[in-house]
Amino acid sequence: MMLEEKYNFVKIYERSLRDNWERPAVTDYGTNVTLTYGQLAINIEKLHILFKECGIKKNDKIAVMGKNNSNWVAVYLATITYGAIIVPILQDFRANDAIHIINHSGSKLLFISDINWEGIELDQIPKVLAAVSLNDWHPISLALDPKKINYESIADKFKAKHPEGYYAKDVLFDERSNEEIGSINYTSGTTGFSKGVIMPLNGLAGNVRYGLESGLVHNESRFVTFLPLAHAYGCAFDFLSCLAAGGHEWLIGRTPSPKILLKAFEEIKPTLILSVPLILEKIYKKMIVPQIQKAPVSWVLKVPFLDEIVCGKIREQLVQAFGGEFRQMIIGGAPLNPEVEAFLYRIKFPMSVGYGMTECAPLISFTPYDEGSKPYSCGKPLEGIMEVKILDPNEEGIGEVVVRGENTMTGYYKNPQATKESFTKDGWLRTGDLGILDADGFLYIKGRCKTMLLGPSGQNIYPEEIEAKINNMPFVLESLVLQQEDTRLVALICPDYNEVDASGMSREELIAYMEDARKQVNSELAAYEQIAIVKLYPHEFEKTPKKSIKRFLYTSMV
Repeated sequence: MMLEEKYNFVKIYERSLRDNWERPAVTDYGTNVTLTYGQLAINIEKLHILFKECGIKKNDKIAVMGKNNSNWVAVYLATITYGAIIVPILQDFRANDAIHIINHSGSKLLFISDINWEGIELDQIPKVLAAVSLNDWHPISLALDPKKINYESIADKFKAKHPEGYYAKDVLFDERSNEEIGSINYTSGTTGFSKGVIMPLNGLAGNVRYGLESGLVHNESRFVTFLPLAHAYGCAFDFLSCLAAGGHEWLIGRTPSPKILLKAFEEIKPTLILSVPLILEKIYKKMIVPQIQKAPVSWVLKVPFLDEIVCGKIREQLVQAFGGEFRQMIIGGAPLNPEVEAFLYRIKFPMSVGYGMTECAPLISFTPYDEGSKPYSCGKPLEGIMEVKILDPNEEGIGEVVVRGENTMTGYYKNPQATKESFTKDGWLRTGDLGILDADGFLYIKGRCKTMLLGPSGQNIYPEEIEAKINNMPFVLESLVLQQEDTRLVALICPDYNEVDASGMSREELIAYMEDARKQVNSELAAYEQIAIVKLYPHEFEKTPKKSIKRFLYTSMV
């Protein structure tokens, strides 16, 4: 099934560039550089000229790797509207991983931040004709005649092609069917080597359609874009949906620490906030936890009626910290700590959790906060866009989540075996997640199929649920629950060393505290879920760019 003609992906942006010509489109936060839709369209046209000069043909691949900035946005839109296929590479990938992706995808052009180019040589990527800087468009390395991609040369060709100037009426892109491939997006995966997700334009358009029809984005939208644009979540909504609606996005190119983000929220006052759990949890821990742990507040929170007054004040403080003008915050990319989620729902903070995956570009299910989202759920499947069912449910109704619909990939690039394994015989995409659907159609994720553990009598153990309880303990930054060969559970805990140092706690006292924490957590768990051993880990666990822990790196530590 294909989306109707008005959601032809290329035409969406042709219309938006024309209709919003004078409006601001993208701003590189921290600079005075803002591009209007018209200026963005001019940059896209110049890139089309560059592609032609380099001999790029329809369905050729063009890779882009670097921090969020307006040039990244221009390259992405220019590639798809030219008829080529974009290969976004997460800026946090190491050089050897980037080299593999560039070569595996067969990319012919590479647009890359100067810092990401370090560690890469042109002879390591033999199919690439030219590498161009995302910082300022200068050619970094060439296998072509330098005159072909010289900035001044392209500017001259642009003037020759448009001697009277380039205006809204001149924005006219070649027709592309939504059945055509739009992107090959390599997963950041937590279980090993990344795979190239083949996403048709229809899948990208399905996400944009939801953003537009839900009213989440509109032509007055203001976005603080700090999720990496190369990741499906940030790409679909912070970028593609925002610009499809005529909104304005501020691109954060630096590491999104709470300090930087809170300052940006205060200045920009976004209308919608997209975040991963880690960011919200850090802000919650720094701003809210110290308040609710104080004796007077903790006491009042237990008193009916009085607690509503305190909750209202905490909610207002948190809302103002995020700019005060957003409709809601959407959390995705990883599970949100249930205790954090429960408190935010208790204070009526406008927040909802969505569910998706790179293979669905990414959205599968979501229910807006003001339309009845339920605590701990990921909302309902997108009506008219995605279907969800539970495969082989157990007696509790828990089984693998499988999906189908407009947003799904067609397979993994050059990997027929992985493609075959990812679909059921009747065409449902396996997510690899365990979940349950309630009577109202809301989806609840219980954990990953690959991370689910078996208790001594075959009971299902979901380590993410235990980790959420550990992570909510004082002095804990993050944790991993793993299983020994004898089935006993081990908790690797990375302490919050800043808090530990501030408390003056010695290492011996820290070890004793963590043992007490183990007993406290065990008191809330079933007998088969008990943590037998706690091990301290010296630093944060290695994560994917969407901030999921790479579990496979730590299984040998128990």
